[in-house]
Formats: sequence, structure tokens, C-alpha cells
Amino acid sequence: MAFDHLDEHEQSELVRKWMRDNVASIFVGIGLGLLVIFGYFQWQGHQARQKALAAGEFLSFGAAVGAKNDEAAKATLDRIQKEHADSAYAALAAMRWAEGAIVRKDMATAEQSLQWAYDHAGDDTIKSLAGQNLARVKLGADKAAEALSLIGSLPVEGYASAIAELRGDILLSQGKRDEARMAYQESLDALDSSAPNRQALEMKRDDIGSSTAATPAPAAAEKQSS
Repeated sequence: MAFDHLDEHEQSELVRKWMRDNVASIFVGIGLGLLVIFGYFQWQGHQARQKALAAGEFLSFGAAVGAKNDEAAKATLDRIQKEHADSAYAALAAMRWAEGAIVRKDMATAEQSLQWAYDHAGDDTIKSLAGQNLARVKLGADKAAEALSLIGSLPVEGYASAIAELRGDILLSQGKRDEARMAYQESLDALDSSAPNRQALEMKRDDIGSSTAATPAPAAAEKQSS
């Protein structure tokens, strides 16, 4: 018999019977739902606490760097990397530590710190910046092939011009003048027309010239020798 064909008393009796038969399942379902909600808010709270702790550690790290207390800065950096490796603060701290290492001309430490930042960056912006700086350090350490391979895998959005220019620098260091010139042109094409570094980049491109232009054609070379 369809439910809507029963009278009001019969309908209420069916509902009460269903409730008696399924009361355990109902309470289990409610309990599980509450546990899921409670767990979600607990997780949210934990995430917020971890983020706040990481931010505090990052501020302490910055203060130690500013005070030139390398021992305290390194200890704080190690703690951030160990306890908050997935946070943006850990990658940013590693990048800042690399800056100081470059100033101290400790390029091995700079490369190691930037590699850590690149490997652990969860944000594409930070990953791209860390990768670009790492590629520059590798280029300075005569690891042009590694640098070129690295920038080929970087997140590009927002950094198309910078990455293309860096590719040009690497290619030029390898003696690939025509390819470097093309990379600089690609960088210019992606650069805003009012960008302050546009003129310097144009000079970079134009100073290369062309390897084909620099080499006399065979007929011209013969004429000059005769």
C-alpha cells in the first residue's frame, strides 16, 4: 500500500515503527557526522596553529639574520625546515639564507639552500623564484647544462620574460649566440613596453650580433684573400 494512501494514524505508526527499527543506525550516522565535523575543525585549528608557529619562527629567523647572528639564524632555519617543511615560510627562509651565503661567497651553501627551497616549495611563485636563483648559482659554478635543464621545468606564469632572459644568459655562456639572441628576443616579447629593464635587455640582445654575420661567407673570404 502506498504511504500517501494511509490515514494520518497509520502513517504515524509506520514512522514510529521505522524509527524503532532503525534507531541504532540513526544514532551511529549522527555520531559519525559529528565526528567528521569535529575532526575537520580540529584539523583546521591544527593547520592554523602550525602556520602561526611557522610565521613566528620565520620572524625569529629574520631577526637573527638582521643581527648578523649566523649561529642563531642557522639553528632557527634548521628548526623551520624540520618542523614546518611544507610551509611557505620554510622555503622563504632557505632562500634568504642562500642570499647571505652568496654574500659570503659560500656558493655551495647557497646552491644547497636554493635546492631545498625549490624541492619543498608548494607554491608555484616561490618554486619559480627559487629555481631561477638556483639556475643562476649553477651557472656561476660552471654548471650551465644543469641550469638550462632546470629552467626548462620551472613554473613560467608571471616570469616568462625573466626565465627567457636567464635562458639567454646560459646559452650565451655555452657559446650558442644565435640561440641566446632568440631567447633575449623572447624575453623582450614577454616584457611590458614600459618596463625599466627593457633598454638593458635590448642592449644585451643587440650586443650579441649574429654568428652568421660575424663569419664571412666563403665567396667573400676568397675575394678578400685574393
